[in-house]
Amino acid sequence: MKNNSKLIDNEQYLIESLNSTHIGDDAAVIGNTLYSMDAFFEDVHFKREWMNMAQIGRKAMLVNISDAVAMNAKPQYALVTVSLPPELTHKEIDELTMSMQKTAAEYGCEIIGGDTIGADKLHLSITIISQSDSPLLRTTLNEGDLLAYTGVLGESKKDLEALFRGKKIASDSRFYAPTLRASFIAKSREYLTAGMDISDGLFCDTNKLLDINKYGYEILNNINDDIGLSGEEYEMLITFNEADLKQIEVIAEETQTPLTVFAKVAKNDERFRCESHHF
Repeated sequence: MKNNSKLIDNEQYLIESLNSTHIGDDAAVIGNTLYSMDAFFEDVHFKREWMNMAQIGRKAMLVNISDAVAMNAKPQYALVTVSLPPELTHKEIDELTMSMQKTAAEYGCEIIGGDTIGADKLHLSITIISQSDSPLLRTTLNEGDLLAYTGVLGESKKDLEALFRGKKIASDSRFYAPTLRASFIAKSREYLTAGMDISDGLFCDTNKLLDINKYGYEILNNINDDIGLSGEEYEMLITFNEADLKQIEVIAEETQTPLTVFAKVAKNDERFRCESHHF
């Protein structure tokens, strides 16, 4: 959650060192089954004094289900690995597991197994197995496509900074429980050319999308750093043909999804300023 360019380089280096054609999207697509996995680690993604066990369990599950939603997939099963500090009580463990199970069930997903170990910090790693007949990929960008994001970005960064200052934030903060756009993505899928969820910030994730397709952008709507560098939003970054903008806007209104078009895909090497969001 502070700037650390070496961390970004090492993460990308590791990913690029793996030899598989299935790597590159929010989930690996094999037939109509999608596999995704994300970590939610204490002192990397959260501090325990910031969140109760129910909030930790819910966010850990939401950030993982977000990968399936981002690819127009329906979560089916989850495998959960948890490292448990010795000071956790049975009541706290119950709150954690009940929250994860309840959140998974909201999206039709069942926790079917995993692993537990003892450790000095609370770490969670979750694998989601989902299904899709029409997955939304990152690699299908076209020159001239519009770049847009859902929701209102910036609250996660603002509330994270407040937590670092020792302040309290609202119990319904997006930092605690991001909003996933499953209905919007499902209804607009036929018009979308590419997409991904916004976990590392709009600027960083737009760069990823442009990098993998070897395009740049032309700015249409200037975005300030409070919006562009706000990580862990888990809203959607989407692209679509300009001719389909009206249809996308209708679906956004029907699903009560705020939508902002901010750039157009172009043949250049323009990139946004990017900062890491881990501390």
